[in-house]
Amino acid sequence: MNKILLTGLLLATVFLYSINKKPKATEVESDWPAYGGNKAGNRYSALSQINTENVKKLEVAWMYDASEKPDPADPGRKRGRAIQCQPIVVHGVLYGTTPELKLFALKAGTGEQLWKFEPSKNDKLNSNRGVVYWENGRDKRILYTVGSSLYAVNAVTGERVTSFGNGGTVDLHAGLSTNMDHDVSVLSVNATSPGIVFQNTFIIGSSVSESADAAPGHVRAFDVVTGKLKWVFHTIPQPGEFGYETWPKDAYKKIGAVNNWSGLSLDEKRGVVYFGTGSPASDFYGGMREGANLFANCIMALDAQTGKMKWYYQTIHHDLWDRDHPSPPNLTTIKHKGKKLDVVVQATKDGVVYVLDRDKGTSIFPVEERPVPTGGLPGEHPYPTQKYPLKPLPLSRQVYTEDDITNISPEAHAYVKERFLKIKTDDKFTPPNTTGTLLFGYSGGAEWGGNAVDPDGVFYQNVNEEPWELVMMDASEKKLAAPRSMGNNLYLANCAACHGQDRKGSGPELPALADIGKKLNAAAIKSILKTGSGRMPSFSHLSDKEHDALIAFLLNTETGQNSPSAARAETGKEPKKTGFPFMPAYVSKVWQRFTDQDGYPGIKPPWGTLNAIDLNTGEYLWRVPLGEYPELTKKGIPVTGTDSYGGPLVTAGGLVFIAGTKDERIRAFDKKTGKVIWEYQLPAGGFATPITYQIDGKQYVVIAAGGGRGQKIGGNYIAFSLK
Repeated sequence: MNKILLTGLLLATVFLYSINKKPKATEVESDWPAYGGNKAGNRYSALSQINTENVKKLEVAWMYDASEKPDPADPGRKRGRAIQCQPIVVHGVLYGTTPELKLFALKAGTGEQLWKFEPSKNDKLNSNRGVVYWENGRDKRILYTVGSSLYAVNAVTGERVTSFGNGGTVDLHAGLSTNMDHDVSVLSVNATSPGIVFQNTFIIGSSVSESADAAPGHVRAFDVVTGKLKWVFHTIPQPGEFGYETWPKDAYKKIGAVNNWSGLSLDEKRGVVYFGTGSPASDFYGGMREGANLFANCIMALDAQTGKMKWYYQTIHHDLWDRDHPSPPNLTTIKHKGKKLDVVVQATKDGVVYVLDRDKGTSIFPVEERPVPTGGLPGEHPYPTQKYPLKPLPLSRQVYTEDDITNISPEAHAYVKERFLKIKTDDKFTPPNTTGTLLFGYSGGAEWGGNAVDPDGVFYQNVNEEPWELVMMDASEKKLAAPRSMGNNLYLANCAACHGQDRKGSGPELPALADIGKKLNAAAIKSILKTGSGRMPSFSHLSDKEHDALIAFLLNTETGQNSPSAARAETGKEPKKTGFPFMPAYVSKVWQRFTDQDGYPGIKPPWGTLNAIDLNTGEYLWRVPLGEYPELTKKGIPVTGTDSYGGPLVTAGGLVFIAGTKDERIRAFDKKTGKVIWEYQLPAGGFATPITYQIDGKQYVVIAAGGGRGQKIGGNYIAFSLK
């Protein structure tokens, strides 16, 4: 037999043996088998080879280049894409995704590629933060999503499991269209965070639009073997279901979102899945959805096999501020009143932390329900009370006062103060209005990277502290001298909620569109509208004619044929609204970061922190700035912290590892003191959560350095180990 062929067969045999052998207990403990480290989402590792004494000796062990050349045939994919994936490690094999959402398997000790799976080119691209592993004997699978496609891939060979769903895929629109009065199948539905498996049941949430065209955010479960839909939990209740009365009649037919986009946690012993939900569509105006709006903005507990609700805990009633639950809840055990107690811990966008009894869904610490302002926009129905947790104290500031105005320079202070006095906001629950409000809760306090908790019940959370400015506008045409164009109406309904009516956007997450024609041509814009990009969903529910009208508006090339009156003259009917049933009466005119004249946050530092809270007592152990702007440090300004995306990892070695900052570094903190004891300058930002595992007696720490978020694009997975 040919020696090369024989060598290949032997290597394949060794690999198949390693992936099929029954794992030892120590091997399982050395893996990172699930998103968040385990199904409880603790982001904790019992490994201690790397510790406070030797962490300074960490060096790069290997790098895997996951970057890919942009597709020249697709104008919408000519720009580089970032990586947000937190990989997993099972039986010594690391699984992750590339910027183009190809799935790969590596030898976790060397970074050598074993295989790479390429999804369909027709799939729309979205952010991907992780994958799921499942096995039963020799049947070993990776489940992950690309756009609206849920794939099952053989973990050994990298080939589709064709017996799953339709030739290896399931459409994530499944189970969403029931009783809706418009076509949900054309609306944007994907999953940025991975699902979770209980026995043979795969449970997953979804990411949908935040505008009027949002698909419903129902949580679904599929058979992990066949791909068949097993159950659906209606996050917007239907007639006869608990919570239906907290909405207007038949709201479930029209209104979307109320989705779990941030991921789930699982108590396997109890057979219960826990997750948080987001706000209803559309953001910032709820005139069409009077009531408390269950199960929006809730911490939920469901029976994992049946989808039956165990309990719910609503943190925001009738959300008008986009205060979704941004990360999976954490399951841990604390000492409360002298006894051990299993709890669910949820940090929020507005920087508060809820600690709930895992069986009852009741708060361990005091929470007050207080009256709040109710003077909303015409047609709005602000809820009269909201929750205020008393312990732990908030992770971030709750109201922007004059004392909070930036002090990094006299010029910055004066610039921000002049703007602040025009739109100051005295209550965190002030409803949005046409004059303008300042609010916290978007891009922080807590974000999608999640949190970590160690066995002592200490909770570690990175937090962003940046105010945002919101100004609403009347979306009707009653005050206009002439009707708006079709493209303008489409922009207001689909785009203004994020990019603002003025098209100025706010930073890399919500880029300005006013001069989009200088960067992209019509073909490239159309491709992005059809496929989506990053956090932007696809708008494939719009017809080609509507795409063209919207593009003409964005490029300022409209003609009279795009106006509503022209459309009526052509057809004799009102222009067709495709995929969504209404347009909000009010949309955002301005939605942007509140900054100084140089673009730095218009608030006193710190702008980003890492926090340690003792969940047994609800008290803070320490709080330190996370990240820095080197150019400000050189001027003698104390370290300010930056916003961060990606979460922490805590280990038995006494360390908290975290990247995610604008200075593109990964750091190790002493978990007892919050002191930085190691840092490394990455080749691009590590906007993901690090993992750790052990192979052949050596511990590794791995981070995806994918860059993006206004910084340069990267494409590497980087592993560190001791010299």
